[in-house]
Amino acid sequence: MNGTGVTQVFLASTLYGTATLAAALDSGALPPAARRILLTSNHSPTPEITPGLPALPGFAALRTRFDEVLDWNAVIAPQHPSVWAPRPEDVPMWERQLRTLWGLGEDRVELIVESLQVPPAQSLCRLFPGAAVEVYADGLMSYGPTRFRLDPQIGMRVRRVLHLDLVPGLEPLLLTEFGVPAEVVPAPAVLKVLAELAELTEPAGPALPGPSAGEEGGGPALLLGQYLSALELLSPAEEEELHVEMVRGAFGRGHRDLVFKPHPSAPAAYSRRAEAEAARLGARLTVLDAPVLAETLYQQLRPALVVGCFSTGLLTARALYGIPVARTGTAAVLARLSPYQNSNRIPLTLVDALVPDLAAGATAPPATPADLPGLVAAVGFTMQPKVLAERRADAERYLTENPDDGTRRYFGRRRLTTLGLPGGIPAPLAFLPRSPAVRRVAHRLRRRFGAPTGGRS
Repeated sequence: MNGTGVTQVFLASTLYGTATLAAALDSGALPPAARRILLTSNHSPTPEITPGLPALPGFAALRTRFDEVLDWNAVIAPQHPSVWAPRPEDVPMWERQLRTLWGLGEDRVELIVESLQVPPAQSLCRLFPGAAVEVYADGLMSYGPTRFRLDPQIGMRVRRVLHLDLVPGLEPLLLTEFGVPAEVVPAPAVLKVLAELAELTEPAGPALPGPSAGEEGGGPALLLGQYLSALELLSPAEEEELHVEMVRGAFGRGHRDLVFKPHPSAPAAYSRRAEAEAARLGARLTVLDAPVLAETLYQQLRPALVVGCFSTGLLTARALYGIPVARTGTAAVLARLSPYQNSNRIPLTLVDALVPDLAAGATAPPATPADLPGLVAAVGFTMQPKVLAERRADAERYLTENPDDGTRRYFGRRRLTTLGLPGGIPAPLAFLPRSPAVRRVAHRLRRRFGAPTGGRS
């Protein structure tokens, strides 16, 4: 095409993200265009030997929304899409090359991308400096702050953040520093697209014998793995123990049919201890090895319970499908999450605050915090105080009005002290954690009495 119409380029790296784009298109959330290109990006450490997005089950149901499907990895080979960025002086050359390669001519280009803070989304935005940008977010991280200070030449071009309404009533913090409004992709459109995926995906689950006799009734308990050790949030042994806790907790609720969905990149060995524990308890555990979405399993297996640590799938199950959910391990991950501004902090906070603890049994879920937006804004500010500088007063108000341990567990005292926020060490004593003499005394006491001296940062 060599006209002067509008070509929209959609950048996607996951099936879930592509489903979000399809739902946005179906609902009319995106403006019309003469041409729509789906640009796929394979972020695997070894994309040369790892199947890309078009090879995943159900992709054929999604690609019908687009005129063409192109491969970003092929364009920049042998560079990896997660790290490659153009040199500023090469941008004009690259834009001319891409316009020729993709037949864009003089078309006005609009970009619809995810994870704008990093490549490949940021790289693509730099290569088309005149393009308007829409950001779509398919997980809980959209409720958190922008991970880095974004170049205003990119941030000011963003028109909207499209997101799923996984926490009704909560507005994302992402890109609010640029005044970017958020818009919900309607749930009916999302459910319709996910149903299409399920129909075109071969059944991944086991042949389960009727409803479970568990407390929640219905189908099996579905356990979601996340491969947290790869993110250095847990050690491999701790992650295996987390899976064992999922088995014990589900069994304790009366479930005898369990299905474990490991993360696609996790080693097979990560499910062995869970299998052994299920066998010891007398439960049947089936481990799925098909790369399908959790949402596909929600429709195929009709689980009675979904268990995880802080997977987005927990809130998808509850918000979109009305399936009971339970969490485990969030407190341990929160206690060691590093660096403080780790973008997993908001997903962890939301799941910990909104989803009941698996170990508590089938009790009523914890009440939604009285001021959930305030909690998220305060945590977001402590993560990115420069990006969200205008939220300081909100953080101070929330921390002043909520001094109890139930909310303070989401904040590190040392971080509050550094930022001069309520709940930190009082100003006259702020020198203590930094004093070499005080630290030496504390270490001697710990060696002598075994008393803990550390704290969360």
